[in-house]
Amino acid sequence: MVRSVVRLLVALLVVIPLISFSGCALFEKEQAVTPPETKMTQEEKDKAQRAAEEQKAFEQSLAKKTYPGISGEVWESTQLKDIYFSFDQYDLNEDARKILADTFKVLAAHTGLVIQIEGHCDERGSNEYNLALGEKRAASAKQYLTKLGVQASRLSVISYGEEMPADPGHNEAAWSKNRRCHFVILSR
Repeated sequence: MVRSVVRLLVALLVVIPLISFSGCALFEKEQAVTPPETKMTQEEKDKAQRAAEEQKAFEQSLAKKTYPGISGEVWESTQLKDIYFSFDQYDLNEDARKILADTFKVLAAHTGLVIQIEGHCDERGSNEYNLALGEKRAASAKQYLTKLGVQASRLSVISYGEEMPADPGHNEAAWSKNRRCHFVILSR
């Protein structure tokens, strides 16, 4: 009996201080938790401002167009530059790769863009040959952009062969402008 009284006293000596120090949750007033203020650093502000300016510049670079074979609205952007090819070639030269790197940056900044890459040729050669060559040119550009990291599902290719010349002339100066890939925005 003495043992049970001692155990009871020891238990009370342990339990009473624990209860008094822990308090009762029923009577505690819950404090509202306020998130810490987030202050943007000057660098973050500058980055956000640059992004907004780039978006505005891109929006201003857009021109609505209509194209044969494409239903609905399409756009062209001065930020998506044409790439040019040598006669009877579809391999990308250094200038074309630099332009495609810039095109990649635009596509990376605007992840909702879906573009069509148009392959074009000069008037020399048969229609069938030029359609095939234009397709190879567009495919080369698409392949390079996908290697840079653009999802293939955002890119489509089409060949217009010699049917849509940039310059209607019949000399080397005109022909060199017509051997190209042109980029059209199908959706934003």
